[in-house]
Amino acid sequence: MKDQSKLLAAILVGAAAGAVLGLLFAPGSGEETRGNLAGYADDLAGKAKDGARSVSDQIKNYGNDMYERAKSKFGNAADDLYNYRDGVSDEIRSRGNDIADQAQDHIERAKSKVKSAANDVNDSIQEA
Repeated sequence: MKDQSKLLAAILVGAAAGAVLGLLFAPGSGEETRGNLAGYADDLAGKAKDGARSVSDQIKNYGNDMYERAKSKFGNAADDLYNYRDGVSDEIRSRGNDIADQAQDHIERAKSKVKSAANDVNDSIQEA
């Protein structure tokens, strides 16, 4: 973008220098030269407007492109964050289920030991 504005400025300066030189070496009459200058000025103004419009459109397109890129990257980052959160939640849930299963195993073994001990005590009482 910076190079394009430098180029546009160089073109405008060159055109102005050409106009001054044209006036100095003009072979026509004053009225004819003024008419030529008016036409040249109109052409130059039209070219400047077209150049400014082109640069403005390029800046607008560049801004829109940057906005869309930022929006996309933000959306992707948010998606990544949600996916990470879901993965962590799943991991915690899985570990909680593993702990619950281990606790249930310990409870079943403890019940079995208590039942075995109760049976042993009952057998001892009956034998006595």
